[in-house]
Amino acid sequence: MSEERATPSWLLALGKEPPPAEIELARARYGLVRIFKHDFFAYTALYETLGGDEPRKIVLKIGRRASLCGLPLAWIGRLHSWHESAVFSEVDDLDIVPRFTGRWGRHGITHEFIEGHPLERGERVPDDFFPRLAAGLAEIHRRGLAYVDLEKCENVLVGSDSRPYLFDFQISWRCPFARLRGRWPVSWIARRFQAGDRYHLTKLRLRCRPDLLTPGELALARRKPFLVRLHGGLARPLTLLRRFVLKRVDPARKGGERGRVRFPAGESRTPPSTDTELDPRAP
Repeated sequence: MSEERATPSWLLALGKEPPPAEIELARARYGLVRIFKHDFFAYTALYETLGGDEPRKIVLKIGRRASLCGLPLAWIGRLHSWHESAVFSEVDDLDIVPRFTGRWGRHGITHEFIEGHPLERGERVPDDFFPRLAAGLAEIHRRGLAYVDLEKCENVLVGSDSRPYLFDFQISWRCPFARLRGRWPVSWIARRFQAGDRYHLTKLRLRCRPDLLTPGELALARRKPFLVRLHGGLARPLTLLRRFVLKRVDPARKGGERGRVRFPAGESRTPPSTDTELDPRAP
């Protein structure tokens, strides 16, 4: 079998910079346990307290810091970090959201780690799973926000307690000016994104628990909201072009979501280098 080529460093949020083996947060030291994902926009990994009687686990997400062909892109990572931390601060009191544990530097955010696994297509979750998710999503909407990223099953975490959790708010809708949230056009835009959330939630239910859908909900699954249709028309050609290019510049990828990485057993404290092999089997 021929040796696989390394993932180009420009495809990684940290570039040639190695992931941090240890971090400090609120006067506590944490060591790297496992990398979940490292793609163009962000590095996401699990860290655990070093020492102490009761280990604590958190997730660290670092936005892009590396340049691209000499063009500085660290501002993207700072913007994503600021935005996602702001969303977390408004919703982390909800049962479907992990507790926000603070910023890390200018590019990083942290939140508590929830034991579980990404929702799988066709997975038979408990009867109250989607009602819990719908109730939490409705409260997010009531606060003038929208999740936006419910299209894929893996964006929902099935906790070890069999409850649903939302954990990635990188592209969520949030107007930073609270006074404008109830005014047009901000309110109109929010309602369009929220309609998309409800549509994609119904689609998730159709994929996993169609037996619990009412005829009216089944009809809703067949009616795409305006922004969903617009996104599909505009984004689909760009997505196909991106995949075509990336398949040729990043041959290490075998399938699954791009950026998910392998973290070999027995190396839980050793951060991988920038040429870590991508593995679709990683959670």
